[in-house]
Amino acid sequence: MRRRHIVSALTLTLLFAACGKQETPPASTATSEAPKAAEAIVVRIGSASPLTGPQAHIGNDIRNGVQLAVDDVNAAGLEIGGKKVKLELIAEDDEANPTKATTVAQKLVDAKVVGVVGHFNSGASIPASKIYADAGIPQISPGSTNPKYTQQGFKTTFRLVANDDQQGPTLARFAVGKLHAKNIAVIDDSTAYGQGLADTFEATAKSEKATIVAREHTTDKDTDFKSILTKIKGRKPDLIMFGGIDPQAAPMAKQIEELGIKAKFIGGDGIQTPNFIQLAGKSAEGVMASIPGLPKEQMPGGKQFMEKFKQKFNAEVQLFAPMGYDGVMVLVDSMKRAGSTDPAKVLPEVAKTQYQGVIGPIAFDNKGDLQNGPLTIYTVKSAKWEPLETITPGAPAAAAAQPGATK
Repeated sequence: MRRRHIVSALTLTLLFAACGKQETPPASTATSEAPKAAEAIVVRIGSASPLTGPQAHIGNDIRNGVQLAVDDVNAAGLEIGGKKVKLELIAEDDEANPTKATTVAQKLVDAKVVGVVGHFNSGASIPASKIYADAGIPQISPGSTNPKYTQQGFKTTFRLVANDDQQGPTLARFAVGKLHAKNIAVIDDSTAYGQGLADTFEATAKSEKATIVAREHTTDKDTDFKSILTKIKGRKPDLIMFGGIDPQAAPMAKQIEELGIKAKFIGGDGIQTPNFIQLAGKSAEGVMASIPGLPKEQMPGGKQFMEKFKQKFNAEVQLFAPMGYDGVMVLVDSMKRAGSTDPAKVLPEVAKTQYQGVIGPIAFDNKGDLQNGPLTIYTVKSAKWEPLETITPGAPAAAAAQPGATK
């Protein structure tokens, strides 16, 4: 009997202990029931430019401008349609090659990017644009200037620079009107950019009563131009215009000097880089070039942009990094106005853009060309590019500073 009482007492003790444990909730309960912060939706932005090869310094410059914009947007925080968004950059190397550009374009389409900032070369942008158009993805080029890019009838093509129908004639009128060039030799690199720029330059120079004493073609891979230049020397030009990029322009400038040709040397935006001065050395002195846009120091956001760029990448801006940056900002502004990250809804808003960017006010005409895009003429003076004149095509030309000693 005593044993039964002991067992009963022990059973009650265990039951009371169990009840006591049930009254104390597990420590993990409060944690598991806490509300979770909403995860950000990842939205991909595409970038395409030459990241390897002789034009890699320009392509990486653009890519870095795009990356800086993506980082700035993410740091500030972004909401689209009430949802948190995080941008992710997908940067591809088109090698400045038209065939590779179409492969890159399809890769970006397959990656479901909301828009593409690229390509740099017109020869890459033009074939790639069909792929983006078929997918309904906005393409904003930071540097392609060939007019054909936006003349194909696609609703997806936009550019952040003046085109060669504006740049070539402006450069030609400067050469004839301000430099008093009468006998001009024209060379192009056989690319969509170089040949297009040279064609519009030549046509305007002729209309301004200059004589084209030679028209020659090379490629964007050549570096020996002595055969072409020797032929040109015999025609006694007072100015040589080159449509191409700095890896060809720099050795060309050296060889002009080596052959004792006294003509001035002028080109387009493809040669207006720090790299040209580095490659050409003392032969760069006095060379002139036009470039779409204001001088970087005079861009509304130029000074701050260059400081941030230098701090992040420990490099100077080469050419179109500000346009790459603004390309991202135009896409982000369009997404905000659309309240969506769906390219089909974003695209119409890109066309309606009214945005104040690093480069200045950004708006597009019905083809996707930048409205009222200014152009600046530079010369190399004491191993630095110095602005001579800024012109807005269609507006009365301002008085130009007279260039210093030129070839």
